[in-house]
Amino acid sequence: MNAELAKKAAEKVGNPNVLINLVSRRVRQLNSGGGGLARPLVADVGNLGAADIALREIIEEKIGWEMPEVTELVRPQAKKRKRR
Repeated sequence: MNAELAKKAAEKVGNPNVLINLVSRRVRQLNSGGGGLARPLVADVGNLGAADIALREIIEEKIGWEMPEVTELVRPQAKKRKRR
């Protein structure tokens, strides 16, 4: 994997864990061999490997992703029991 491409893609995505998931999923699609998703979305792939192709697709915004909104977790409160 090209370190320069990885750095540029990390700047686009922001979260390294999301970047790893994006690249691994796209590499699986490229290596699957059939259908429209198996073809690179960027021109001039030359001697690039599947991971480098996936990184270039991210950099050139050929594939998209959505980041979920972060919500704060709230600890549930115990209900008070009635005394008899």
